[in-house]
Amino acid sequence: MRLVILGATSAIAEATARRFAAERAHILLVGRKGQRLEAMAGDLRSRGAGRVETMVCDLVEERDVRGLMEEFASIIGGIDQLLITYGFMGQQREAELDPEAAERIFQVNFNSVAAWSLAGAEVFERQGHGTLLILGSVAGDRGRRGNYVYGAAKAGIAALAEGINHRFAGKGPRVVLVKPGPTATPMTRGMDRSGPLWSTPDQIAGVVVGSASASGGGAVAYAPWFWRYLMLIIRNLPSRVFNRLDI
Repeated sequence: MRLVILGATSAIAEATARRFAAERAHILLVGRKGQRLEAMAGDLRSRGAGRVETMVCDLVEERDVRGLMEEFASIIGGIDQLLITYGFMGQQREAELDPEAAERIFQVNFNSVAAWSLAGAEVFERQGHGTLLILGSVAGDRGRRGNYVYGAAKAGIAALAEGINHRFAGKGPRVVLVKPGPTATPMTRGMDRSGPLWSTPDQIAGVVVGSASASGGGAVAYAPWFWRYLMLIIRNLPSRVFNRLDI
């Protein structure tokens, strides 16, 4: 199995890569931090990965995404799984007051992720197989006052993933949007991470790996599973009730 991970130095990406390494996958790690990528590559080789390559790339600023996607495929001899994991939460209040801050949140979480998703979809459609795995968020299920700019970007990615899945219908490839709940990663450092609803990167990685196989389930995977039912309740709360909640 040949896997490309975009945003490979994120905590969830690293935990996921370790699980795939145990399956002897051939892995290409792509991200901005070259030394960190090389350290990860050595670790993954020691864990059993069949092959590990690295590429330094600013995924948000890169413009030739189609050309680079073709290069990724040539480096490891094709792509069976493409995992897009990077993101940027930003500060809600800052985004409300500063258009540039809001634009940055959209650029990282929607614009660039959408561009790489579409480039990957083109490769998979031509191959006739492959799985596009995109890390979304439960924040995209309903806009709430604490992070609705970030949530809007994630909601856009959810619509994009659904559309690509429709595009793939009957052609072989598939898309899985993984929607984690709150997770203890560097992105959430400084937040109150107590309580039973918080997850670890490895718990999310388990959902990603399980969803990657053709028998892994549907087009949307909540991580952990119970968020599917929590978000079903939240999505269906009347606005007069929802607007009074301090969430």
